[in-house]
Amino acid sequence: MKTKMFSLVIATLLATTAHAERVIVIMKDAKSFNAAHMAFRQKGANALKGHVLSQPVNGQIEQSLENLNTLIVNADNDSEISKLKADPAVAYVEKEVFHKAPAPVRGWLSLPSSMAANAPAPGTPWGINAVKAPQAWARSNQGQGARVLVLDTGVDANHPSIKANFEQGRDFTETSDGSDFSDQVGHGTHCSGTIAGVKDANGFTGVAPSAKLLMGRVCEERGCPNTAIAAGINWGISQKVDVISMSLGGDSSTPAERDALAKADRAGLTVVAASGNSGTDQVSYPAALPTVIAVGAVNSSLVRADFSQYGKELAVVAPGAAVLSSVPTGTGRIPVASLTIGDKTAAIKSSMIHGARELPNPETRTLVDCGGGKPQDFANKDLKDKYVLVRFGEVRVAQIFQAVTRGKAAGVIFVNNGPGVLNGAIDPVSFAVFSIEQAMGQQVSAQMTNGVEVKATLQTLVSNYEEYDGTSMATPHVAGIVALIKATNKKLTGAQVKAILTSTATPLGPNSNNEYGAGLVNAEAAVNKAAEANPSLDFEI
Repeated sequence: MKTKMFSLVIATLLATTAHAERVIVIMKDAKSFNAAHMAFRQKGANALKGHVLSQPVNGQIEQSLENLNTLIVNADNDSEISKLKADPAVAYVEKEVFHKAPAPVRGWLSLPSSMAANAPAPGTPWGINAVKAPQAWARSNQGQGARVLVLDTGVDANHPSIKANFEQGRDFTETSDGSDFSDQVGHGTHCSGTIAGVKDANGFTGVAPSAKLLMGRVCEERGCPNTAIAAGINWGISQKVDVISMSLGGDSSTPAERDALAKADRAGLTVVAASGNSGTDQVSYPAALPTVIAVGAVNSSLVRADFSQYGKELAVVAPGAAVLSSVPTGTGRIPVASLTIGDKTAAIKSSMIHGARELPNPETRTLVDCGGGKPQDFANKDLKDKYVLVRFGEVRVAQIFQAVTRGKAAGVIFVNNGPGVLNGAIDPVSFAVFSIEQAMGQQVSAQMTNGVEVKATLQTLVSNYEEYDGTSMATPHVAGIVALIKATNKKLTGAQVKAILTSTATPLGPNSNNEYGAGLVNAEAAVNKAAEANPSLDFEI
């Protein structure tokens, strides 16, 4: 009998634990919230078990978001959530949901290297000049006095391009006590560098190189929970930041997120968000919300990037392809490749595939042309300690890797089957994997067909910088320009900032489907207009 009773108790406890759930509780008015807020401060997490609401609720208050009249509660089970929903002091209860964690379309983070960075110092990213940021610096004092909150995956606060401008950070996920806002993904550090990377002697800079950065880590391995996003926005309001940059989102937004963003707008904050990377004619959320500035991406030819989402809500576009910026120290990789044909050696454009063996020192090997990688292309060829040249896309990569492993080759150089070089990541392999452009590969193959020996030298350099693609990379360009605008004229509202950006953008097209919004952001024109605007009037933009 005792055994049965013990089992019943354990089963009951497990059932209760299984249904425990975090919820966002928006109180009906300031009076109701203040009562709950004061009880939380005085009695702690278990305040709801007292007489705060019309009936006690079994659940812990995790956070009290004073600017949103909102509580984050870990309710014991669905029955307790129902009590919260039914309470006359509560306006709305929303369960925790996770949006997909942000990631670049192209660009991968490597593990930190035991070696110090040995890649050449980067110059000025192409997007900085494309948006005319340097022309806006004199009048905006490079963004000095403006503060930008980045809600993302965290940041490397000690990065050489970020440290001097970094102010503070917090973690709003469940993964720490709030103090660990380090970036294990690279996304948040990359966005931060584009916004306010310190201008250095080699030319690297952010759009607003004297603005201050704050980081709210709202995304973790499972994604970006609405609870963390609301808490991050609340913190931004408390900190009285000028800009919130959100390179994250999804197909929908929750009522609590919309409420938080509306309150941020009323508090005078400008919010900038990414349009999304699915390439469809639907702007993602929160970018699609009316108070948010939705940003799409263009490449260096100022043509819409194929991944950039667009639609009626799109406000502007900014550089979002091959964007060079900061990543956590030692996690960037720069491929270096050269070819020796006869007595001539020349550097060539290349990429490295992440997950393959890295080459910290230059390794020179003879090239063996293995065509499209079919079994007959490898037949009777000596691959040992050589680099295999293979056309990409004709057979499965796994099949090629099997042949390379059997032949004990030192590496594979894929010839791309389209413009540019390949980018990607693979499961770890014991040999190097690089890619070169299609035209170069065809020339090399022709030389070898004519009996000319070709050697390739490959190396993997460690860097604190990396190129990423995505509307996530376009968004911080605009957030940086907003920082320049706010440094010029602090009194502008979010709506006025948005109007300035759209009215001064450089039109691009054809644009019948609003693929470019108002066009490419123009920092110089936007700052000039902001300096001349009188926010106390309903001025025309």
